[in-house]
Amino acid sequence: MLKVSNLNVHYGVIHAINDVTIEVPDGQIVTLIGANGAGKTTILHTITGLKKATDGSVLWNDTELTKVPAHKIVTLGMAHVPEGRHVFANMTVQENLEMGAFAGKNKEENAAMLKEVYERFPRLKERYRQYAGTLSGGEQQMLAVGRALMSRPKILLMDEPSMGLSPILVQEIFDIIKELHKQGLTILLVEQNARMALSVADTGYVLETGHIKMKDDAKALLENDEVRRAYLGV
Repeated sequence: MLKVSNLNVHYGVIHAINDVTIEVPDGQIVTLIGANGAGKTTILHTITGLKKATDGSVLWNDTELTKVPAHKIVTLGMAHVPEGRHVFANMTVQENLEMGAFAGKNKEENAAMLKEVYERFPRLKERYRQYAGTLSGGEQQMLAVGRALMSRPKILLMDEPSMGLSPILVQEIFDIIKELHKQGLTILLVEQNARMALSVADTGYVLETGHIKMKDDAKALLENDEVRRAYLGV
């Protein structure tokens, strides 16, 4: 289980994250929704060591991640699909995927994982020699997910996977999320498309200006009048 407890994060004098507590049970999808600037990405960056917490705890399977350097967190079974995809534009699709397995020392396991990623994303296999910067937005998102999967994670942190994609591609990405979940992967999903996020999640948290305003079963949040008015346009 991933357990974030009483997390506080500052940017200078700005108190960006204020006493946030989140739990992500093994095998579940937990989604964090909220407006732009609410602090969703900051929470993910703090969990994965890209941003230092002022105080609080981030426990992943009894390991305190606030004391672990960011480059070692991936070896503990956690992978991060960042907002904006951040593929290596001047490297090929296959080189990007191989970068995702940088912590893996077993070449046979890495080759097997590469084959599995190509089976999951046939378009990436078709374009394995193509530079990542020339891919479409949807293909880059698939590459970012595939790169994360190359580390064989137990938990996947996804930041705005639908951003900038057409409705058809958004549905495709969420189908992938559901399939990964069905196979047992634990997922913490940050997403502005609240309707899609809550439709696939087990539990949802609503973040407002650095505070957790609401937590509930995801389906209950879909029916909550306040959430519907603020985030679902109903």
